[in-house]
Amino acid sequence: MYRRAHILLVGNAVIFGLIALVVALWLDRPLIDPEGSFLGPSWLRLPLLLLGALLLDLLPRTLYYSKMKPAAMPAIVRDRLRTHWNKDRLVLVASGIICFYLVYVSYRNLKSFLPAVIETKYDRELHLLDRAIFFGHEPGVVLQTVFGTDVTAWVLSYIYLWFLPLVPLAVTCWLVWSRNLLFGYWFVCSQCIAWTLGTASYYALPTLGPGLMYPHVYEPLAHTPTTDLMNSLVSGRQNVLWDGVVDSVQSVAGFASLHCGITLLVALMVQYTVDSKLAHWVFWVNFGLTVIATLYFGWHYVADDVAGVAIALVAFYWGGLVSGQQFRRKGVAKREARTASETATTAA
Repeated sequence: MYRRAHILLVGNAVIFGLIALVVALWLDRPLIDPEGSFLGPSWLRLPLLLLGALLLDLLPRTLYYSKMKPAAMPAIVRDRLRTHWNKDRLVLVASGIICFYLVYVSYRNLKSFLPAVIETKYDRELHLLDRAIFFGHEPGVVLQTVFGTDVTAWVLSYIYLWFLPLVPLAVTCWLVWSRNLLFGYWFVCSQCIAWTLGTASYYALPTLGPGLMYPHVYEPLAHTPTTDLMNSLVSGRQNVLWDGVVDSVQSVAGFASLHCGITLLVALMVQYTVDSKLAHWVFWVNFGLTVIATLYFGWHYVADDVAGVAIALVAFYWGGLVSGQQFRRKGVAKREARTASETATTAA
């Protein structure tokens, strides 16, 4: 039942990883673990992440249902391991975390290699397109005029930075707690596809983004954590390109906007797999505010956001197909996935 999803998940990670390795060898540069300081090296971090996913599910549940009585805890743990952490769940969690991690590491390295592979930039063309769309005005200036440059800057800054923990949290939630295993495969496959397509878009149309190319447009904005993030990316780019730092990555690439792509992908997955109107509203609002933030702070051009939306739709559809969704009419994909998962559970 999960074979197609496994093939795409593992195949994507392996091929993408090989591409990153080939480019690194071609440029005579090392592959960098972008999160190398977090919990040590990869050989240690991946087992710890898998163990952490297990404990994140077992520990709170055990403490809650046992009412802090030690004698009741072993039975609760055994029951949860038997009913939830079966072979299929363990395979999903292990393969999902490992493959997503490999895709993400390859994404960060290929993004870092981009300036050494392609020197051409298309910022001028996308900037002119932005001004045409906004009738001769700067999108950033228009949004600053509408929303102001102080309080809104702080609100949108935290919305934009929320993306950083959102990605690992969302992957963990769908892998560990989705009652329907097919939904877990749908989510992680779509995520891996989106990050891969996003990397390809960087090479298809390299840009730096309006915030770096036209910084004067965004000078009126209040100094927020987003300002610090942009400054750190500029500093990291300088370290790699001009200071010869080999154990660092540069993370500047504009087209397409994966902030828009990934937040839309999460909103779509919540819409199709979570039965909560409140959750639907929260994640659709988060997507909308993220789109505004990308233009407001100058992270992206309008075309970047449009491309990010396209990537999300493609990834959502492809991930759904390999995980057994049919997309024939409204609601069918969700019902069929649930029925298939229940059938598999009964058979097991």
